[in-house]
Amino acid sequence: MSVCLWMAGIRRRVLVHSPRCFLSGVAPFSKQLLLPWGARQLPGWSRLFLDTACQGNFVHVIAKNCQRGQKHQKKPSRLGPPESSWQERLADVVTPLWRLSYEEQLKVKFEAQKKILQRLESYLQMLQRVKVTAAATSKELCCLLHPIIPSPVINGYRNKSTFSVNRGPDGNPKTVGYYLGTWRDGNVVCVQSSHLKNIPEKHNQVAQYYEVFLRQSPLEPCLLFHEGGHWRELTVRTNHQGHTMAIVTFHPQELSQEELCVQKEAIKEFFLRGPGAVCDLTSLYFQESTMTRCSHQQSPYQLLFGEPYIFEGLLGLKIRISPDAFFQVNTAGAEMLYQTVGELSGVNANTILLDICCGTGAIGLSLAQHASQVLGIELVEQAVEDARWTAAFNGTQLRVWGDVKMQLFPCYRKCSVEKMPTGAPTCMTSGSWFQSGITNCEFHAGRAEKILPWLLKSKEGVQPVVAVVNPPRAGLHHRVVQAIRNCRAIRTLVFVSCKLHGETTRNITELCCPPNSAKKLLGEPFVLRQAVPVDLFPHTAHCELALLCTR
Repeated sequence: MSVCLWMAGIRRRVLVHSPRCFLSGVAPFSKQLLLPWGARQLPGWSRLFLDTACQGNFVHVIAKNCQRGQKHQKKPSRLGPPESSWQERLADVVTPLWRLSYEEQLKVKFEAQKKILQRLESYLQMLQRVKVTAAATSKELCCLLHPIIPSPVINGYRNKSTFSVNRGPDGNPKTVGYYLGTWRDGNVVCVQSSHLKNIPEKHNQVAQYYEVFLRQSPLEPCLLFHEGGHWRELTVRTNHQGHTMAIVTFHPQELSQEELCVQKEAIKEFFLRGPGAVCDLTSLYFQESTMTRCSHQQSPYQLLFGEPYIFEGLLGLKIRISPDAFFQVNTAGAEMLYQTVGELSGVNANTILLDICCGTGAIGLSLAQHASQVLGIELVEQAVEDARWTAAFNGTQLRVWGDVKMQLFPCYRKCSVEKMPTGAPTCMTSGSWFQSGITNCEFHAGRAEKILPWLLKSKEGVQPVVAVVNPPRAGLHHRVVQAIRNCRAIRTLVFVSCKLHGETTRNITELCCPPNSAKKLLGEPFVLRQAVPVDLFPHTAHCELALLCTR
């Protein structure tokens, strides 16, 4: 049995200067937004983009506009529009900028970031009881905004994709793809993702074979928990070498352990020796989950076959990645982002680097050679274990020949070839090898709001602290904001966010507002100094924004 794959995984690289070059000057893009859609332009969309390009929420606006236009149309039949139309409609929602050239996408995103900073400035002025005029809110920025740093890879850049299972346009409930429509309106359709420019071909291939497996399985998919069913979403992770990890989520319902083993064996056989073997999976995980999302602690990931981890190279480091560990979805873009963070932070040998919401520790580990010490905090325990492994494995490896004495290399320990770590170069066949991991890093697992206060208290007064915060879209807990604000040792803060709305906006305003005893914000306020947009998500409306705050 074969599956037709028509989407070519196209990767296009563009010339990118170093972050230092981007930080060295300001050259804002033109405000004029040209939308070269030609005959494919949809009614009213040019005006929509021109009026709302700076609001930073394109997905919501476009989806809302589509729904508004569809209210007066006759509802489609069960078969709906042709497949290509469904896929283009999905692309317009998931990757709303895909019709634009990449240069035009960057212009749209830059204007959106400018609008975000203008809104942030008005918030801060109101908190400082400064009279805000309409002219000020439309022109003034709260800090220096640098040009946007483009992604080195434009198409197929995602290293992680999560596919849902639900009814497709033809009504088949065993369709694997992305949702189109809303649950509120009851018009959700699951559409295959082969038309999405940000999804690599390998991810689509695994998703399509998962769909093949579901359609031959006697068990039904779990569309709604209370309606029963079992098969749920699929997550695919890949690295630059093409290694592929697949994670299948399954609702056990009332199945016995023997019945669960039958299903695990069935999907294992399908991807190991059946039609799915063409996907060449490096590892296949299975998670029994009775909730929308389950951590490894709540419901362990069960390795059905293959390697337990995949590894990715980033800024000279070998990063270990577990099934549920956070790692930026655009590896090449993440390198640009982390270099930018290093430039902004100004971390040096006299400072402690505090990496809050550190994931697999990539930011802290990449800057460890410049810092006195790195302290990382992360909620996901598996990610912390990955960070510790990465710190232990990486470091300087050196082959020492002849009569070179050990005392010349006091930072290395002697290793035999047989005892070298897994993944070490295969050319280690002669001579003596010495290796040292990154020894100035500590990683702590748990909630930042619980760990950070006592961790800062133990370090206060020792050395200056530079904090880097890369929170989830939900933002930081208010106790984390309090701890950062009230720690006098923190003089520099780099705040990274891909969605500076809602709670993350509140985080920034509370870090920069005048002292407020009611909110326990007693320390000296931070001042926004610089902002650098870094595009990690081509074709979408999202963009990472690195903010430098000092006091």
